[in-house]
Amino acid sequence: MEGSKLYVGNLNYSVTSNELEKLFADYGLVKEVKVIERRGFGFVEMSDIAEAEKAIEALNGSVFMGRTMKVDKARPRRDRPRRGYGRY
Repeated sequence: MEGSKLYVGNLNYSVTSNELEKLFADYGLVKEVKVIERRGFGFVEMSDIAEAEKAIEALNGSVFMGRTMKVDKARPRRDRPRRGYGRY
């Protein structure tokens, strides 16, 4: 669903998908969670837009595992040129 996928930034590097899912479950049904390991961010997909907006309002700027989270609607992935090996 468009608009129900959230970007979650400034995460503690040790956070797991299960921990993030439990945190967001208080605001609705969590469809999918993906934590980008050792990067400090991830994505959470809620079941609908209203739940996603409720989670943004409640969690953006809140402290989780010692860090102030940034929660916002995820933007579409940009196309980036592939880096080829062996270029001169």
